[in-house]
Amino acid sequence: MKEKTLVILAAGMGSRFGGMKQIEPVGPNGEFIIDYSIYSAIRYGFNKIVFVIKEENYDIFKETIGSRVEDKVKVEYAFQRLEDIPEGFVVPEGRRKPWGTAHAVYAARDYINGNFGIITADDFYGDDAFRVLSLGIDDTNDYIIPGYAISDTLSENGAVKRGVIVHENGIVKSVTESSCILDGEKVNCTPLDESKEEFYVEKDHPVSMLMNGFTKDILNTIGNDMHDAFANNQDHLLDYEMLLPDIMDEDIKNGKTIRVVNTTAHWMGMTYKEDKQALEEFIRSEIASGVYPEDLWK
Repeated sequence: MKEKTLVILAAGMGSRFGGMKQIEPVGPNGEFIIDYSIYSAIRYGFNKIVFVIKEENYDIFKETIGSRVEDKVKVEYAFQRLEDIPEGFVVPEGRRKPWGTAHAVYAARDYINGNFGIITADDFYGDDAFRVLSLGIDDTNDYIIPGYAISDTLSENGAVKRGVIVHENGIVKSVTESSCILDGEKVNCTPLDESKEEFYVEKDHPVSMLMNGFTKDILNTIGNDMHDAFANNQDHLLDYEMLLPDIMDEDIKNGKTIRVVNTTAHWMGMTYKEDKQALEEFIRSEIASGVYPEDLWK
């Protein structure tokens, strides 16, 4: 059977949520967000899961998440280590958080063969998004982004990070990682790259929710860029992050095609603890509609 891999980024500490939101129960039988993602991934043909985690969280992930799904799909664990940086650099004293989303994907490099999908552990992407992602990575040299309207991804409880997409006829021209918040009838976006100016977009503007389909080219780009990225940010390594949208932007400039694909899925997140109730209610409505069973792994 051809291997179809889903990489799940789960090394973040969830600081704004107040703990490890990856293992916060949201389903009626104690299911986590990640359970619903894996359930849909298996439904649409993914047969290997790679969890990217911090090494110190291995035991709790294996006991709580891995043990639920290891009899249903092949599971691997990749560690995002602070020490996994280019030769000649050192981790600055006081650095605790991981090096960013691009570095997290790179941490899984030894477990990836061929095209693959990625998601984060703490986003609820909706069932149809996994159908779109699975089909999108079949026999292609392009990258894939299931696009969500930005207004459907915001939180009432504060600003959130989003990859804001500019595209022409479905072909992506740029992805800018930004802090976004509703401001009247438009959405205010402040790029995390401080050299870029803030901007406004319409509520239906598409964003990437860190659900992407890639070829192995992305791993080569990250690996090749890492030395220069660390060298150029030598004075800011306490808080520097290597972001996936920046890597995707570079690949676009080098001729890689990235396509936005439509999904009917509804995205939900838990950036803040106050977001949990809305997500729980949405999951109950999806169960009532027959999208998910009442007891996910029974």
